[in-house]
Amino acid sequence: MKVRVVGAGVVGLTSALRLAQTGHEVEVVAAKMGNGTTSSVAAALWYPYRAYPEVDVTRWSATTYEVLCDLTSDPSAGVRMRLGQELFRQHTSDPWWREAVPELGRVAVERLPTGYVDGYELSVPVVDMAMHLPWLLGQLETAGVAVRTRHVDHLAEAFEDVDAVVNCTGLGSRELIDDETLTPVRGQVIVVAQFGLTEWQLDQNDPEHLIYVVPRSDTVLLGGTAEEGDEDLNVRPETAADMLKRCIELVPALDKARILSHRVGLRPGRPTVRLETEFIDRGPVVHCYGHGGAGVTLSYGCAEDVALLVSGLS
Repeated sequence: MKVRVVGAGVVGLTSALRLAQTGHEVEVVAAKMGNGTTSSVAAALWYPYRAYPEVDVTRWSATTYEVLCDLTSDPSAGVRMRLGQELFRQHTSDPWWREAVPELGRVAVERLPTGYVDGYELSVPVVDMAMHLPWLLGQLETAGVAVRTRHVDHLAEAFEDVDAVVNCTGLGSRELIDDETLTPVRGQVIVVAQFGLTEWQLDQNDPEHLIYVVPRSDTVLLGGTAEEGDEDLNVRPETAADMLKRCIELVPALDKARILSHRVGLRPGRPTVRLETEFIDRGPVVHCYGHGGAGVTLSYGCAEDVALLVSGLS
């Protein structure tokens, strides 16, 4: 089939790639590419964050975990396995997504930082989006997928010369298809130069004022915030100062880290991920959006389901 994917974040690009791999003729169109996408701001630590329903998210996350593990053999893909810890200020049970990972241990009490009483320890993929998004574009080019910058105001416009459309517009689906269940969740982060850090740290005890320190090859990403309903894309100096203070308290070596940049992105919050086929007057639309803070974590698993839905149309 001829398929047009609308949206060039990680979900759109992985969906397009999987569609091409399964034999479809694919084009990607998007108003924003690369650094203009929410995906470019992502910490991209594999973690099912603010995405539902749990059963499907666990399945999609498990598939993505496997794909990303395989991609660690290709240095240009920007994926590395990193050991790390999620820390808690009270005792907790295993996470609901436990089945998505092969191993998950507990942090020994003597290794817990001051103020924490429990923690998970696991190795997960960490994706350097500055490398992975260009890598995906290269894979699409090799697969014969055209990628064009184009703003789509209405889904009907996307049906020109194609049999089906895949909607991967994230938060843009509020305007594109009037989905009022979408909520922006503002995330502000700091990028610092790598200083030899190899393990990630995560603290979600305060759901609005997160602490995460995620090492990549040349940089370390510090966060963060989860401000629901806030669409301000400007960097807030007071927020950055507060974030940096929290991160240094958890990882004191950050005190001397060189700050490279500040970034802000809007996560596409939704009660559940929407991954289904809708038939409109112009033809079939496969929707794949509303991934919350887990676009990278769900991307390859959702792309597999997108390809199955499209193939089921022919």
